[in-house]
Amino acid sequence: MASTGIQFRPRSSPPPAAGATTPLRVDGMTCGNCARQVTEALQNVPGVLAAPVDLTAATARVVWKPGTSPDTAALEEAVVAAGFSVPARRSDGTSSAPNSPWTSALRLGVPASALLLAGEWILGIGMRPWFLWFAFALSTVVLAVVGRHFAIGAWRQLRRGESNMDTLVTLGAGSAWAFSTGALLTGTSAHLFFTEAVTIVTLISIGHWMESRMSERAGDALKSLLNLAPETARRLGPDAVEAEVPCSALMPGQRIVLRPGDRIPVDAEVLEGASAVEESMLTGESLPVSKSPGSRLFAGTLNRQGRLVARVQATGESTALAHIAAAVRRAQATRASVQRLADQISSVFVPVVVFVAVAAALMWFLQFDRMVGIQEGLGTWLWHSHPPASPAAAAVTVFCAVLIVACPCAMGLATPVALMAGINAAARRGILIRDAVALEKSGRLTVVAFDKTGTLTSGVPRVISSEVAPGSDAAADRTVAAALAAGSRHPLSRAVVDFVNTPPGVSTTFGRWEEKAGAGIEAELPDATGRVRNLRLGSPIWLAGSGCDVSVFATAIEDGARRGQAAVVLAEGDKAKALFLVGDPLRPETQELLRRLAASGLEAHLVSGDSQAACLAVGGEAGLPAERIHGAQKPDSKAALLESLRRGGGRVAFVGDGINDAPALAAADLGIAVGSAADAAREAADIVLLRPGLDSVAEAIGLSQRTLRVIRQNLFWAFFYNAAAVPLAACGLMSPVLCAATMGLSDLVVIGNALRLRSRS
Repeated sequence: MASTGIQFRPRSSPPPAAGATTPLRVDGMTCGNCARQVTEALQNVPGVLAAPVDLTAATARVVWKPGTSPDTAALEEAVVAAGFSVPARRSDGTSSAPNSPWTSALRLGVPASALLLAGEWILGIGMRPWFLWFAFALSTVVLAVVGRHFAIGAWRQLRRGESNMDTLVTLGAGSAWAFSTGALLTGTSAHLFFTEAVTIVTLISIGHWMESRMSERAGDALKSLLNLAPETARRLGPDAVEAEVPCSALMPGQRIVLRPGDRIPVDAEVLEGASAVEESMLTGESLPVSKSPGSRLFAGTLNRQGRLVARVQATGESTALAHIAAAVRRAQATRASVQRLADQISSVFVPVVVFVAVAAALMWFLQFDRMVGIQEGLGTWLWHSHPPASPAAAAVTVFCAVLIVACPCAMGLATPVALMAGINAAARRGILIRDAVALEKSGRLTVVAFDKTGTLTSGVPRVISSEVAPGSDAAADRTVAAALAAGSRHPLSRAVVDFVNTPPGVSTTFGRWEEKAGAGIEAELPDATGRVRNLRLGSPIWLAGSGCDVSVFATAIEDGARRGQAAVVLAEGDKAKALFLVGDPLRPETQELLRRLAASGLEAHLVSGDSQAACLAVGGEAGLPAERIHGAQKPDSKAALLESLRRGGGRVAFVGDGINDAPALAAADLGIAVGSAADAAREAADIVLLRPGLDSVAEAIGLSQRTLRVIRQNLFWAFFYNAAAVPLAACGLMSPVLCAATMGLSDLVVIGNALRLRSRS
């Protein structure tokens, strides 16, 4: 589990710690593109670290850099300059509650559209004078209520000399209404487009409503994180009396009580009790984690079994949960290069579409018969479409259709909604991605290099094998060795104790016990007859130098050394009695991980500071060929080695966990820090795996590849849709109503495709 110091930063800059936060209401946002524009405007304000925008709630949460004084006025100016507005604050400093602009579309636009469509297409009363005046009145109300959100957005963009999809919708629906109103007032005999104007703004509004609902699903992992920590806690006072208090009232050092079923409110350390805590919602680890005095507890996790008393270590924004949520927010607020390309295309797309719409309208008005011939010719190959009754009606129809069908909303949504879904899916599985660029890079890897100790291996020394000298009592000698090692904290001693696993109740009392630094342990053990046994446990070199004959184990010691295993020998007097070969075993999932990477076309390497012999032994067991095993690498030479692997044009990821891995993590195209990583490693990494083990490495890379694949699919669909639909609309094969429906459908296709990333498959 990651510590409370999780932070993400650009590699060339100091680690950013979140400063103050400023909530901000923003009015005028109608789609994902609008939310992106607001985010960019806020992030350009000096001192702003991140500014994630919630389109559904019409709010932004601005995070300032440490030491920066919040400047709300500067934020509001940036929002207004971007073409949006900030509602006036009440006397208590709060803003009015958000009101979704699309609710009115459901309540007013849908019934109005149904009435007009039924009258015109089902009842056949569309050309009766009273119905035309009814349609005029109803469409005027609908456009004033439902369409005003588009008109306001278009006007704000126009004041900045820019345009967006609001411009296209406003021009399309407004032109249809204006033409129809003029014809009605002058008594001109022509088809009127009141029904089309109402249906256009209604369908597009419904599309935005569905878009906001589906986008909310794409980001629900972050919302789940934010809702994990409870609002209250049981504080244990000095008099041992429990009191329920708000979590905001807790201070580090205070004690809290956790009962079975309680959600843990803060980061803490267990003082009393034992339990199993479910941390899957935070790390993705499915099995509960045992907790006892000294264990760490994290806000948002669930106490399953026993009663615990814990000391508060971090609260609020300082908890690991808050840091993880902040990391997800910052990742969602960043943009990948493919998204910037789509943004550049979208910025010039609207003026081009307006030009095409005007040109098509003029062609239909001036060359009506010729355009009808083109329409009928295409209709024999595609589908039949009735030509408008007059050149003027044709011009209005085509103008509106081209503007509506070309709305670049799907193009703008293609990348950000996929990135949001991918980053949230990763967070749900215990994979923290620094930013969109990191996700993009992880989907384009060719080489994955691993550190050895603590990464491919468990990082905890274990006795790999043991043997005793001829004539010795194996059980008795191993029990004595464990008793000798029990008083030492040296990793090799702990490995011997864990291996022997002496049954409870077995104890040994030494007359003298002494630990020799860097050598071993020697002690005196009186037996039942009063004889004193001189015992030693330590390295063969130390024992041989003390006059002990260790030749009985010489072959085994040499074989172990070739495999990178350390020898620990038990001796009594000058005779060696038992041998323990201690190594750092491969993680159980290492071999399967390397097979999965190879099947994905990725080349795996081992890069370690350990000896070449030890690396060859571990790498060979993992299934790596010798030419991909690089031992005796210092921290700076690891970075140089990664550069050499990159010279052939490959993209290299490095997976590590230690402080000495930080240079390599920073030098690689993509740095991945495993769950037990030191703070320095996490700071230098692009991706942090919160879940223990290596399974998340392949999962992170696979999820990134799927996300990039979804982005490409979305962009293809968005470009294909516009490239195909605009000419069809210009040739009169798509009515404005059909164009509005297909434009909304394109948005839903893009979002629905991105939501597939939420599954584990």
